[in-house]
Amino acid sequence: MNLNPIKTFTLTFILSMIGINTYSQTQIPLKDFFKNPKKSGYQISPDGKYISYLGPYKKRMNIFVRPIDSEKAKRITKVTDRDLGGYFWKSGSRLVYLKDNAGDENFHLYAVNADGSGLKDLTPFEGVKADFVDVLEDNDNEMLIQLNKDNREFFDVYRLNINTGELTKIAQNPGNITGWITDHDGKLRVATTTDGTKSSLLYRETETDTFVSVITTNFKESINPLFFDFDNKNLYVTSNLGRDKAAIVKMNPQTGAELSVLFEHSDVDAGGLFYSHKRKVLTAITFTTWKKYRKFLDGPTLEMFENLGTLLPGYEIAISSSTKDEDTHIIRTYSDKTLGAYYLYTFSSNKLVPIGEVSPWLKEAEMAAMKPISFRTRDGLVINGYLTLPVGVDAKNLPVVINPHGGPWARDNWGFNPEVQFLANRGYAVLQLNFRGSTGYGRQFWEMSFKQWGLNMQNDITDGVKYLIKQGIADPKRIAIYGASYGGYATLAGITYTPDLYAAAVDYVGVSNLLSFMQTIPPYWKPYLEMMHEMVGNPDTELELLKTASPVFHVDQIKTPLFVAQGAKDPRVNINESNQIVEALKKRGVAVEYMVKKNEGHGFQNEENQFDFYKAMEKFLAKHLAVKD
Repeated sequence: MNLNPIKTFTLTFILSMIGINTYSQTQIPLKDFFKNPKKSGYQISPDGKYISYLGPYKKRMNIFVRPIDSEKAKRITKVTDRDLGGYFWKSGSRLVYLKDNAGDENFHLYAVNADGSGLKDLTPFEGVKADFVDVLEDNDNEMLIQLNKDNREFFDVYRLNINTGELTKIAQNPGNITGWITDHDGKLRVATTTDGTKSSLLYRETETDTFVSVITTNFKESINPLFFDFDNKNLYVTSNLGRDKAAIVKMNPQTGAELSVLFEHSDVDAGGLFYSHKRKVLTAITFTTWKKYRKFLDGPTLEMFENLGTLLPGYEIAISSSTKDEDTHIIRTYSDKTLGAYYLYTFSSNKLVPIGEVSPWLKEAEMAAMKPISFRTRDGLVINGYLTLPVGVDAKNLPVVINPHGGPWARDNWGFNPEVQFLANRGYAVLQLNFRGSTGYGRQFWEMSFKQWGLNMQNDITDGVKYLIKQGIADPKRIAIYGASYGGYATLAGITYTPDLYAAAVDYVGVSNLLSFMQTIPPYWKPYLEMMHEMVGNPDTELELLKTASPVFHVDQIKTPLFVAQGAKDPRVNINESNQIVEALKKRGVAVEYMVKKNEGHGFQNEENQFDFYKAMEKFLAKHLAVKD
């Protein structure tokens, strides 16, 4: 799950009244952590003539465009119901953006000219989700997209004219294809399929040929095609075949044979592989241990990042956007203490020009450090994570918020997190942990989570809490758990199976009943349902396992104060998941705070809804983590 992001005064008196550790840090207004930036999402047009960014208009983030040599910008969209879901330059004069309806995740594609004219909904189909297959970088007028227009459970491929909206279907999905890969000429050459538990890689030499299955694996083994080599003959893929940690390899798509290994790491999976579209060379590989790192494959790319490291010392650096000639770039900095700033960088002259800070009202000196942490579980497994402590306090006897991530097959990463910084500013230590099943740590670590919802996955979280208590960091009477999506499930499981461990709990769009959850998944998740049965449990053959792991069936064990928040249009975790747990607890006479936003989906996106949620959470935690006699 993807969740979004000074007037100061002394906290000492307020915190002493509500029982939180007192310290000399200033309290930052809640809205400063979660309000929309005035300018963010900067991009440069392919010809280098314009700079665009996202900025607020009637509370919603819209696209603004300005000439590269002028500060005068023009707003070219006027969306007022919901922030855009992302945008990019398709040509030097036309932009494409995505937007859904109230969080339903059925994204439409829109196109608009750089002067604001020619706005068009390119996929005006109700209940249909659009996504990209190939933006066709060298074609200013067309791109390849996928739509589940004919059948909501799978996606066909269309050629789309971004000016007229004309759609031409170029590939019919027989019902089992889950991904499409083009070559560098924009030809559909590779597809991936699933039958629920087995995955296949399909290949064809030309678009007039029939797809042929090259290699089939069970879903625990993965071959993830990235892109073709520059001769359009062989494929670069990430693969864990015959290894625990996924490596980046070059593969013959006709035979499935590995030709060479470009990168593998002993501790973590390989991440992304990048290349220069202009120069037709591989540039870098990324991988993440406690932070993201790069292995450079190309001299000019190494030189550029070395230059930027000298110009912007102490910050992580990312390329946000580039011109077609790859000489001018928009650079973004970040760290654990800042959302960073944008810069215009010219490689040939090594010139760096500031464009703007994302959240200048948040001062780095007032933010908390996010430190890596590791501990061993009761069964000897090493769990990695991050601990953030309030600024200016000793790591002793602190109120703590345990914050398990969503997914669950995802991971927490080092970087700026507005939720974590907000909680730390309010005096709480925050523990984020990559429990078993978290991605990036290899196949074995991932498989150890299978059918362990509420069991060993939850034990990892519990053992993290006990580690902080043993180290003297956590006050055992003032520990809360808060999470979203799977993290919301882990929150409910925590107060169900370890009811004495937590003094407060916040469940944000979390699963409460694994049986009903699997019955209400989005239609385009159904090809993966058998895989979910193997990973979570099969309701036809493992009913008791799923009931045992579902908090809603064990509400008699819950006594921890609970706050639940839910989006009414959530397509992933249906609102019924929150309704069930709230209603079951109320029948027992247990008070539950419940917030529902009718215009939200899987996590609140609209600024005012975020303010409401975090304001309520702040009050809830302050009440229940106060010092008790």
